[in-house]
Amino acid sequence: MAGHRSPRGARAPRTAGSSGTGRHQAAHRPAPAGPSLGTTVIATTAAVGAVATGAFTAIVPALDDGTATSAAADAPYDAALASASTDLDPVAAVVSMVPVELTAEAESVEDHVARVVQAADLAKLHAEQAREQAERERVAALIERGGVDGWIAQALQILDLPQTLAPAVKKIVMKESGGNPRAINNWDSNARRGTPSQGLMQTIPTTYKHYVHPELKNRPITDPVANITAGIRYMIDNYGMKTLEAGGRTNSAGNYVGY
Repeated sequence: MAGHRSPRGARAPRTAGSSGTGRHQAAHRPAPAGPSLGTTVIATTAAVGAVATGAFTAIVPALDDGTATSAAADAPYDAALASASTDLDPVAAVVSMVPVELTAEAESVEDHVARVVQAADLAKLHAEQAREQAERERVAALIERGGVDGWIAQALQILDLPQTLAPAVKKIVMKESGGNPRAINNWDSNARRGTPSQGLMQTIPTTYKHYVHPELKNRPITDPVANITAGIRYMIDNYGMKTLEAGGRTNSAGNYVGY
């Protein structure tokens, strides 16, 4: 009956083999002076972000009467902790705990900038070397092929002049001889004096002998490369580099007038 219901918190009847004294002492056990061991471990674990097999390590404290919780009783706690840990990255949690100042041999800003600049300089150097190599190969191919372009390339190389002058020199060659290394002028004043202009650059014998490059002085006036070196050196000496770069002398109308 309701009137005879045991009051809340009433102790259960004594069972066989139980000790009243022991139960009494357990019920009136004084509270510990500080946090319990379980509570301390949980607080420490949360503070350092301890990780165990991908989830937070869960330590459930003992009950007030000193008995440990059973596996069945722990199940709700385990499920809740597992659910709460699904969005956490254990590796990131551990890595984030490493102080920056402890990183081994951290590169300074100055060292990093110097390394980047050095890499850029090396890249430019390699690119320039590649361009120079490509130009050498191009000139070598021209010289091997021969013809007007090859002869001009070889003459400029011997004179240590830039290959960028080749179009201007070719313009002079084509105007003077049409690209024929054996061309001879038999109608001008030089021809009337018995010293006709000859070769690609149409030089007279005395001019050729004076201006031909020393390495080629034993070659005949009709040698294409030697004749070009003589004509270029004569033009630079008498009219300057600008006239050579312009492809020879011209009149006010822009027409070629020789050199």
